[in-house]
Amino acid sequence: MDELALLMGVQTEIWYIKDELKIMQAFLRTAERVKDSDELVKVWAEQVEDVSYDIKYCLDEFKANLGHPSCLQWLVKVRYRHQIAIQIRNLKVRVGEVSNRIQRYSHLKMPITSSSMDERKYYKDETISDMEDVHWSQSSIVESEQLCFSKHMAAMIKLMDVNMIHGPASVIHVVGMSGIGKTTLARKIYESDIRKEFFVCAWIIVSPSFVRMKFLKVMFKQLFGGEALRMQLEGNVVREEDLINCIRQELRDKRYFVVLDDIWSIDDWNWIKYIFPYNNKGSQIIVTMRDVGLAHMCTLEFGHTLIYRHPALEKNDAIKLLLRRARRSEEDMNNDQNMREVVTKILNISGKLPLAILTIGGMLSTRETSEWQSIYNQLPVELESNVSLEALRRMVAVSYYDLPSHLKPCFLYISIFPRNVEIQVRRLIDRWIAEGFATSRVGMDIEYVAKCHLYGLINRGMVQPSRVDIEGCVKSCRVHDVIFDIMESISRDENFVYFTRDIVTSAPEENFCHVAHHDQKWPKIGLDWSHVRSLSMFAVIPTEPTPPVCSAYLRMLSVLDLQDAQCSITQKDINNIGLLRRLKYLNVRGHSDICALPGSIGKLHGLQYLDARNSSITSLPSEISKLHSLISLRYSSKRVDLNGPQEGLTHTLCLPMVFTSFLNSVPRAESRGVRVPRGIGDLKELRILEVVDLKRTSSRAIKELGELMQLRKLSVVTGGATMTKCKVFCAAIVHLSSLRSLRVDAGTSSVKWLHSVSSPPPFMRRLKLAGFLGEMPDWLGSLMHLVKIRLQHSGLKGAKTMELLGTLPRLMFLGLHGNAYAGEQLVFGEEAFQNLRQLDLNGSTGVREVRFEEGTSPQMETMQLGHCELESGVIGVKHLPRLKEISLGSAGKVANLGVLEGEVDVHPNRPILRLKDDRRYHDLGDVVQGSTVAVQAGKATVEGHESSLHPDSAAATGESSSSHVVVMRTTEIDIDSSQDSDIREVQGSALVEDDFWSCNSDDDDDA
Repeated sequence: MDELALLMGVQTEIWYIKDELKIMQAFLRTAERVKDSDELVKVWAEQVEDVSYDIKYCLDEFKANLGHPSCLQWLVKVRYRHQIAIQIRNLKVRVGEVSNRIQRYSHLKMPITSSSMDERKYYKDETISDMEDVHWSQSSIVESEQLCFSKHMAAMIKLMDVNMIHGPASVIHVVGMSGIGKTTLARKIYESDIRKEFFVCAWIIVSPSFVRMKFLKVMFKQLFGGEALRMQLEGNVVREEDLINCIRQELRDKRYFVVLDDIWSIDDWNWIKYIFPYNNKGSQIIVTMRDVGLAHMCTLEFGHTLIYRHPALEKNDAIKLLLRRARRSEEDMNNDQNMREVVTKILNISGKLPLAILTIGGMLSTRETSEWQSIYNQLPVELESNVSLEALRRMVAVSYYDLPSHLKPCFLYISIFPRNVEIQVRRLIDRWIAEGFATSRVGMDIEYVAKCHLYGLINRGMVQPSRVDIEGCVKSCRVHDVIFDIMESISRDENFVYFTRDIVTSAPEENFCHVAHHDQKWPKIGLDWSHVRSLSMFAVIPTEPTPPVCSAYLRMLSVLDLQDAQCSITQKDINNIGLLRRLKYLNVRGHSDICALPGSIGKLHGLQYLDARNSSITSLPSEISKLHSLISLRYSSKRVDLNGPQEGLTHTLCLPMVFTSFLNSVPRAESRGVRVPRGIGDLKELRILEVVDLKRTSSRAIKELGELMQLRKLSVVTGGATMTKCKVFCAAIVHLSSLRSLRVDAGTSSVKWLHSVSSPPPFMRRLKLAGFLGEMPDWLGSLMHLVKIRLQHSGLKGAKTMELLGTLPRLMFLGLHGNAYAGEQLVFGEEAFQNLRQLDLNGSTGVREVRFEEGTSPQMETMQLGHCELESGVIGVKHLPRLKEISLGSAGKVANLGVLEGEVDVHPNRPILRLKDDRRYHDLGDVVQGSTVAVQAGKATVEGHESSLHPDSAAATGESSSSHVVVMRTTEIDIDSSQDSDIREVQGSALVEDDFWSCNSDDDDDA
């Protein structure tokens, strides 16, 4: 009884400080809206926030021990009882002091008034609005950009003179201040029709801190493909000079088009320019930069050079852009005199810069027009008279302070990631949830709330979507340089993030919640790690051994993200993972030195996200079944062929941890599954599970998969699994009513056992099957919600396949890989495939003809053909009214290519025909058997096609085709990763080949 009384006494004290924490959080939300204009409120908020931070610290520590089976014994121990009693007493004293202090000065200013907005209603309305309007906002931005940049595109294309096929490379330096649209202009030209006039193309971000070796690898991969890069690196210790010489040699006889985005120094340009060989092929290079003086310096000693000063928007274009972004029309403005006056004032102080207009428009879109004047009054006026970077930053800063309180920490959190990188949305929102920035609400799923936060930032122009899938869902995002500067500055000012690259001479005086390491070496500065909630590693070249990461120093860590750490994490580093009791997010993806998880993983009762893909783990410990909070469990083992050090270096890590040497190589990995233990069915919150090896997993554990009622994504490999286990698996997936994505990989083995599935998950949206089927399972026709399907080695024959697939009402993407279809004719019948947007035919060597009948595939936009020989060609292109692009990739060959070119050229939607290699390589010649298209007509059209490449005409084509299904392009490329075919971008003039079953892709994270 004494022990029970002791436990109840401590619990009472905990309830007290929890209640205080709720009041503090309400105060902070209210103060957030006024503290920037009230110094007294700001100081109060800082003090209350400090106390609330320590209360959460105490509660988390208590909760971590409360979940332990020996909680009562823990409390009985004098030392622990004394510690928690002191913590609670001190917190109560501090709460009283802050409260008394507020009371003493409350007569000066009281932030909480009757006119304050109801925070809960505001939060809910904002959340729902953010989610509902994201697609409208994205299309608005795309349309506005297309409107504002068409004139500049035409001018730039004239300067490029793409018809000049002889002569030295031409360099155009696009100059203008940040936010004026240099990168957007260059990207639209890069995505336009003129690219087909060049043999190879590449888009590369330079930035002020670019790494030369990484730059060369990205360039090599974009120009010549990932396989060529792997062959170049295989078995070699590669130096900069080796890659430079190889690139120069490969480009010597080729016409190339390269965009170098964001060059900052003459030294960088002097190094880069010598990568390009001097040949007389009429190659083109576009360079974007901010400094016109730098541009003049760069024009020396390199062929034909020009400078294009990118102007600000014209007034009418600026008005249209602002109105579209603010979700208003010109008619609205014409009918409201006050609105017209405010719009005019805003345009004047925005300097007519697209970035400023988009961010201001994002604020206006969340307000009634009657509030626009008050928004205008907050804007700095410097930009009107002084078009400077600092003035633009001040203007963008207003957008941050206008954010609702629930979005501010989400926005600042992005500063943890390095500048100029593409951030995977799945990774970002998982971390937000683990940090507590998104919480579940009545009637709203927690992931839905987190996505609402992201779309709220996108709608306000603070975050830019960089990759969007075929359904319009944002898969990755980035932040503009100017906005990133503001975000990083505020993070420092508010002690939100500690950046280890900052030059300081002593230990930070404040407690930091988050530590981000972007530098090449760890600074020797003392830091109180007991307060650190997240640690993110993006680059390390260690110089000396330090304490291990799994130690008492980091006992309060919630997020440990080591995915991008440029060093090897060993088995020794994670053996004591159980010490990090509060851990909710653990990411050690890509570290192949990790062979097993220790049993102490079972102590992390709060762990929600665990990502160990591309490791050497082959089995999960039985203790994994104790992690009842797990939402995402992502594992895959890989066989790695080490290709030697990237730069001949061996690295060791320096942090509050010990890591061993790192071979910075480019492995060709084969993903495999892991054995899942019994008890997996106890993880009732699990939504993502990959990759399960059915062969090495027991039948009982496979059966338990059917108990995961929240599961949305499941990935399995079956190589060598018995028929009994396969049938148990079929019976299990019938019960997964929440499943949205299913991947089954049997390689080239049979998966005919899938025909025995009695009733598939009804809301399935994505399906990937690798293995011999023979014919399409009947149950597939019941998947009314299926959006994407990819098949490989399926050996499907007959009309049933296309008839069944053609009836699926929501199917947008169809991928047929590696002889998935064994027939000679791939026929898209009348009135079939009514929602199909993209066809990816790759490796179906038996297919001789692709035919589109009248009335089929009215939404088709993109067709990608590779590793196939279409001796009868692609017939019926004219029946695809929305066609935007046909790409012939590696070994993609078509009979009488001129006929296809002719049909494309006269198509009313003016689609683009992209060729990876020389035209002659893709043309099978006159082998058409029974074609309905006359060869002579094709030849006549080819002449017209060639003559249509006048710069003006090309500009128009680029304008019309710039909104094809691939919306954004990855600018930082992981050379060991591949991209999902339905959202990957076309790099250069080549169709990017994807690793069909790569577990590196985040594109299909869930429904």
